[in-house]
Amino acid sequence: MYGWLTKQVTIVFCHNKINKVALANHQIRNMRYTILLFTFLVFSVLSASAQNGYSVKGKIADSVEKVKLGTSAVAVLQAKDSVLVKFGYAKADGAFMLDGLRKGKYILLIAYPDYADYAEPFSLDSANTAHDFGNISMALKSRLLQEVIIKGTSSQMKIKGDTTEFNAKAFVIQPNATVEDLLKQLPGITVDKDGKITAEGQTVTKVLLDGEEFFGDDPTLVTRNIRADMVDKIQLYDKKSDQAAFTGVDDGKTTKTINVKLRADKNTGVFGKFQAGSGPEGIYQGEALLNFFKSKQKFSVFGTIGNNGKVGLGFEDEQKYGTGDQLDFTDNGININTQSSDDLDVFGGIYSGQGFPLAQTAGVHYDAKWDDDKQSINANYKVGFISIDGTTNVLNQNNIPDSIFNSRSNQNYHNTMFRQKLSTVYETKLDTSSNLKISVDGTFKHIITDNNYTSTDSLNNSLVNSGTRQMNNTADQRAFNGSAFYTHKFHKPGRTLSFLLSESYSQSQANGVLKSNINFYNAQQQVDSTQNINESKTNNLQSNLFNTNLTYSEPFTKEVTLVLNYGIGLNHASADRNTFDLSPGSTYGMPVDSLSSNYIFNQFLNHAGAILNYKKGKLTFNFGTRVTDDQFHQMDQSTGIVSDRTFIDWAPQARLQYRFSPQKKFHFRI
Repeated sequence: MYGWLTKQVTIVFCHNKINKVALANHQIRNMRYTILLFTFLVFSVLSASAQNGYSVKGKIADSVEKVKLGTSAVAVLQAKDSVLVKFGYAKADGAFMLDGLRKGKYILLIAYPDYADYAEPFSLDSANTAHDFGNISMALKSRLLQEVIIKGTSSQMKIKGDTTEFNAKAFVIQPNATVEDLLKQLPGITVDKDGKITAEGQTVTKVLLDGEEFFGDDPTLVTRNIRADMVDKIQLYDKKSDQAAFTGVDDGKTTKTINVKLRADKNTGVFGKFQAGSGPEGIYQGEALLNFFKSKQKFSVFGTIGNNGKVGLGFEDEQKYGTGDQLDFTDNGININTQSSDDLDVFGGIYSGQGFPLAQTAGVHYDAKWDDDKQSINANYKVGFISIDGTTNVLNQNNIPDSIFNSRSNQNYHNTMFRQKLSTVYETKLDTSSNLKISVDGTFKHIITDNNYTSTDSLNNSLVNSGTRQMNNTADQRAFNGSAFYTHKFHKPGRTLSFLLSESYSQSQANGVLKSNINFYNAQQQVDSTQNINESKTNNLQSNLFNTNLTYSEPFTKEVTLVLNYGIGLNHASADRNTFDLSPGSTYGMPVDSLSSNYIFNQFLNHAGAILNYKKGKLTFNFGTRVTDDQFHQMDQSTGIVSDRTFIDWAPQARLQYRFSPQKKFHFRI
């Protein structure tokens, strides 16, 4: 087309030149202007025709049977905004050609009934004025679905609301890899040597298996004992409190949680894990886990033993083995702490990398759903024993002008703890709008602490003091927690009613002996004075907390909800401590009044509150207050002195949150 236009222009130009010879000279100047104008118009047409001289073609057929797909709809779209540029139909033999295009970037779109649409980008420019797609294969939708399953590449991560979901199939999983190995590959998640998981800068304290707790308070039992090839998805989210999840009004109480979803074909069967190893100097480790999974039922047993500081000694030890001898509860700013500086130093069950540990643990887990998932139960029993033997030697030297101060201390210790814990959670859907959740757990601990210290202090190589300290005690601790949480949703969306009833009981009984001897030396390196302590201590601490809370939510609009709550609380605690000196008969029968006490604490709480919540899009804002009538009664059993106090506590609160993305948010709370 371009050559034809050039030839025509040449003929016209010569024709005008022949006519110019016959004209008078006074017309030559005018004709020159006419020729120039005409030449400009001809080249404008030439340029416009050249810009629209681009084309695209091809031939359409079935991908398998090679049948020609005549009358297929063919469209050319602009790549930048998908605006339609050209449209047409293929011929009976499946061939098509669309011309009159300009240079640029396009998308070829082909459609035919019962076949998946074909879309392919292409470009046209001065070097490629025509694009030939050749033979284009169209696939039936039914066949295309199979092809996607076989050849498709799974995305690694996607966002579902506030949940970040990782596709396990998109990551390289080595044979015999565990969930912990898989977590180490996920972006934004780190796992340290003890199994502690950090995600988005926060510690993950709960790891669920198919949405259920697995052995309760130890995430490593999931991450280190479930095979990675069994996993379908890893879900990361902030788990809200039961109350917030029910009402939809965020109270700011969240727990960073990971949920491990198993593949459907791996959720049924019997599988397990066993490993053992030994090293020099009698170091050994062994662990075994056996699982029986059947659809909506899971039964698991495990056992571990080791003295290498790894088995059962991860970051969750404080929850698994418990803390020291302390009674502490807080409500609306009122704090009662029954531990004092002269209290028994009870072993807390934590291995900090010092000494030679021996850890033995075992447990049983069962969870099931039935009655069309209307009822479920999750039960766990765990027993554990930890023993730590060790020696610590410390040498300090402080250099000051003209003097050198040296301090040396040695410690030998043998500490043990035996712990049992049983926990059960039962949930039932009473009807389409009402649920009931009952939680019960109990813990028993038996602790033995045996520590021996020696120390010396010297100044310029002259002995200043020396001492020995021996502490032996035994403690039995018991704890019980129970709660019932009833929820009901009304027909109006957002209108809810819930009632929480809970009780917590704890008891700690300990007795021990403290022996201490300190010698002070004079300038002649002779004992100048001596301080001796030989005492027996007994502690009996108890606490019983009973609480109720009734909550009602009323939506005014889709964005605004009012939450009202009312409840009462009853706290009863006692702390009976006794210290005895060694009597002349070599028995601990002389009470030390200055180091003994016996108190009873009673507290009655009557509280009510209201919160107004606004939520729209990415913005959440709520404010309100809570008022508590706090009546506090304390009695010294030894002296009979009574102390009564009454408080009216106002606890205003406000919370603002703006979520820029599922991973980024601004949070402000007072």
